[in-house]
Amino acid sequence: MRNPFAHAASPKRELRQPERSTTPEFASVEIAAMYRGARVGGDFFDFLTVGSSRLLFLLMDVAGARDEALDIAAAVQDSFRASSPRLFNPDVSDGLNDADLLTELLLELNQTVIRHAGGVHCAPAFLGCYEEELGMLYYVNAGHPPALLDDSMRLSRLEADGLPLGLFSHGTYDAHLCVLEPGDALLLASKGLIEVKVKSEEFGIERLKQSFRAAPRQHARQLCAAVLADVDEFRKDQPFQNDMTALALVRNCDEFLKCLAAEAESLRTPSRWPRGHCAGYRVMLASAPQTPSSPALRTDEK
Repeated sequence: MRNPFAHAASPKRELRQPERSTTPEFASVEIAAMYRGARVGGDFFDFLTVGSSRLLFLLMDVAGARDEALDIAAAVQDSFRASSPRLFNPDVSDGLNDADLLTELLLELNQTVIRHAGGVHCAPAFLGCYEEELGMLYYVNAGHPPALLDDSMRLSRLEADGLPLGLFSHGTYDAHLCVLEPGDALLLASKGLIEVKVKSEEFGIERLKQSFRAAPRQHARQLCAAVLADVDEFRKDQPFQNDMTALALVRNCDEFLKCLAAEAESLRTPSRWPRGHCAGYRVMLASAPQTPSSPALRTDEK
């Protein structure tokens, strides 16, 4: 007999998965990501080119059952791809700088997580914007494991200073800025990679640092592959319990040397000064003493 007080079951929503990311091509930088799935959790990454000189990238770890987590990630991807061109459009950005725009984008992604999950849902994320003309990297770390930046002089941690997405509808975030010089590399690793365990011992941040320092970095994908290989060597035959993702951004040395040669030639002929992503080095070269010992002219010094 039918219970008259029973509510009709609401139809289940069809769960989606994010679309495959397309790796963009830039003259001065390479980006890549490599992923190992354990069929649990929801690691998600995406790349997007905005205009002619901006590269946006996102790495997120959505908590919960895999299918539901990936469904939320698909909604975030929709928002990321729709909102980024609108926000970074110079005709409608109201004079905001890249840091403000990146923060605004993250706030929209936060709202997307809460709305699509139907409430609170933890999603640590790292959102970055690389501006090619001057090599500037704006980033927000929202509860994600620290990114590692190797600038050939030191290895720095880009720590989280905000809560994961999906926890508060009015969360606040601040974007930070660093400059990627030629040869510099940025490495992001998901929580599942860092927390790979053998018995009670984790792979951990310190091993990740060692792997990063030792890895070849001529290409971003090569760097990701080396890190994942070190994780595999650490865990031996132990199955991994969570998704693992490595994402790398590598500033191209060869492109810098081409720019340097072009800028040196242009200084001899001012009317031929080039425009574009070498502009920052023009200032450096013009103000540097023209002697063999000038740091601005020595490309072999660390």
